[in-house]
Amino acid sequence: MRITGGKAARRILKVPKGLGVRPTPDLVKQAVFNSLGARVAEARVLELFAGTGALSIECLSRGARYAVCVEKSSRHANIMRQNFEQAGFASPSFQVRTQDVFAVLGQLRNTGEQFDLILADPPYGEKNVGRRSTSLAQQLLDDEHLPYLVAEGGLLVLGHSKRDTLTLSPSWHERKLLKHGDNVMWLLERPNPASL
Repeated sequence: MRITGGKAARRILKVPKGLGVRPTPDLVKQAVFNSLGARVAEARVLELFAGTGALSIECLSRGARYAVCVEKSSRHANIMRQNFEQAGFASPSFQVRTQDVFAVLGQLRNTGEQFDLILADPPYGEKNVGRRSTSLAQQLLDDEHLPYLVAEGGLLVLGHSKRDTLTLSPSWHERKLLKHGDNVMWLLERPNPASL
């Protein structure tokens, strides 16, 4: 896995062995960052289910201000820190929080933090024909705290499997949908803050 653009382009990142991490494919990352364009520059970034930290490192490589990465596995979080160093980024340009994503969302809302880009490509859910998805992606869409973490004009970039049909809550509006193989990346914006 490598960084696809910016000052750290072509740097190779470490990926933990085993099935615990499913890195976002390079072609999917390129499509997402081509769509985001200049909005990455100076962005405050939050990456959920960060795994290797590849999406945050991609943002920093393209000029983001800083990134907060949330990853529950301490083993994966250690590899992520190594990836940041290997790509040439040091603290305070990034923060790694080894915690449950949903606990962090409430904590961040309580402190009033907001982000220009929230990136999440969680483990994929199962095919859900005739029933509502219970995947981590759907749980993020349903989370009451997440919309409040998106700054005005900001975006949530949410990855999921095309076999996992998600239900969009009133808290989100679709801006763009990117598909590549089994991967779907949804670019979502929050409605007017007054309607939350």
